[in-house]
Amino acid sequence: MVNYMLVGCDLHDKSMLLQIAHNREKAVTRSFGTDRAGRSRAIVELKRRAEEAGGAEIVFAYEACAQGFGLHDDLTEDGIRCFVLAPTRISRSTKARKNKTDEKDGDRILELLRGHVLAGNKLPSVWVPDAGTRDDREVVRTRVDLGERSGRLRTQIGSLLRRCDVGKPAGVGKKWTKGHRRWLKGLLRAGSVLGAGARQALGSLLRQLAFYEEEVKRSDGDVEVLSEDVRYRSSVRALCELKGVQVLTAMVFLTEMGDLSRFENRRQIGSYLGLVPSSAESGEDSDRKGHITHQGSRRARRILCQASWARVRSDAKEKGWYEQVVLRNPKHKKIAIVGSMRRLGIVMWHRALAAQQKEAAAGGG
Repeated sequence: MVNYMLVGCDLHDKSMLLQIAHNREKAVTRSFGTDRAGRSRAIVELKRRAEEAGGAEIVFAYEACAQGFGLHDDLTEDGIRCFVLAPTRISRSTKARKNKTDEKDGDRILELLRGHVLAGNKLPSVWVPDAGTRDDREVVRTRVDLGERSGRLRTQIGSLLRRCDVGKPAGVGKKWTKGHRRWLKGLLRAGSVLGAGARQALGSLLRQLAFYEEEVKRSDGDVEVLSEDVRYRSSVRALCELKGVQVLTAMVFLTEMGDLSRFENRRQIGSYLGLVPSSAESGEDSDRKGHITHQGSRRARRILCQASWARVRSDAKEKGWYEQVVLRNPKHKKIAIVGSMRRLGIVMWHRALAAQQKEAAAGGG
């Protein structure tokens, strides 16, 4: 006979609201803090209720959020089965989105969990990476974030100059070359075409950019060191053999994807990366494809986009494929580059997984 203590959790920064139900019974509501002490009290409470219910198995679910996986780790360590759900894959009606409360969110998660445990319904759960992968992600994500901040500052500097009607003179060179940077610093001098306020703003932006560019160099070194770890070395070397793929590209892909063996085919890779078209079906004769789903890691899609453009420029085969798609419809340039991104993601998965399996076989021998 089934005997479950089911828990739907609405998790916030400082508090979590639990909707607790024994099998099909009505739920009761309890609140706890999200610090270690609060999580410990919640676990004690759940175990007490499970014992009173005849030794029911506790099954817990909450939505993935900025809190990370600390709650999942504590629950799992105490023998509680825990699911972390993907918010983007939980369907909500317009009414539900406009009428949100903590209790209703907890109830929604509880009912999803109840349907999965008691009726076998599919649960939109996410893969929970191990602690080592999470720690490695911090190194790589820091480097990616620093690069994005540097890019935003360059954009801000360009916007400032356009607002001040200052154009780049002939002979300065391409943007962000040494000559271009010397010209920018020259604009800081009194008597330049910029007013005093604009000079102060430009000086601040240039100092910020110099700081972040120095941090990028330091972070590049950290990523390089991590790439030589036994967990990544063979995969990184295999991926860097591909045109357009460098160490950072390889490390973002590997850390964001996690355990590559959990994927069975190319469709799962495309779906996980959010590079498959959404579908709007209404009857057997209608299947309209929309924009890509954008699910999964934004960072992985970003580096795949950058690498794919590099491959289109440098790899004859990839360039030919891209141009063939564009030739059929010149308006489909975005579709063509998304296709290149998906192709590259699949190739990287095959290569990295093969390298890992080869190294494991050699180590086992």
